Amino acid sequence: MIYEMRTYDLKPRSVAEVEKRFGQSYEKRRKYSELASFWHTEIGPLNQIIQVWGYESLEERARIRESAVRDGAWPPDIAEFVVGQRSEIMVPFSFSPALSPASMGPYFEIRTYSYAGGELPIIRKTWEKAIHVRLQFGPLCAAWHTEFGKVNNFVHIWPYRSLDERAIIRKNAEATGLWPSGRMAERDGGRDYQLISQENKIVVPAAFSPLQ
Repeated sequence: MIYEMRTYDLKPRSVAEVEKRFGQSYEKRRKYSELASFWHTEIGPLNQIIQVWGYESLEERARIRESAVRDGAWPPDIAEFVVGQRSEIMVPFSFSPALSPASMGPYFEIRTYSYAGGELPIIRKTWEKAIHVRLQFGPLCAAWHTEFGKVNNFVHIWPYRSLDERAIIRKNAEATGLWPSGRMAERDGGRDYQLISQENKIVVPAAFSPLQ
């Protein structure tokens, strides 16, 4: 399974209209394949929408997109509002759950880490050993690394019922002394992974998003 994360930057004050039009078009598009999730930013870079589509392979992605466009079911009529677009193909880590329809939010934190070249095996090993510590306090929505797009990126997504819950969970996880994951690695004689930059954003789902 791969996931395509498409991030669109929109003109100010256009998010509501874009979601309305996208949702209307999605009723035709969904017969080809279902969305995994659709969010807009609440905190962080404003006026963004993030759509996530799951595919078995790049070949399936190409076939489905070609069919939807050929049949006139796609794309949605939102081009007048879009000022920037980017697409990234993500590969899940072994510990990442599949994105399935569920009620987990309504707040989702998307954390994007840019890591130094060659650090991916260290990230994988470190998280595989330590993720159980964090899962004691709340679920993981997704953990992916980029295959195409901006390389050397690691994205992890966390759901929360409220922003207060986010603060409590993060505080309790850190209090174990074993999270973030690098702390466990260092305790066991290893090392933390090397990052170049970090960013996060809080997003909320559109009404038609399968993941709420």
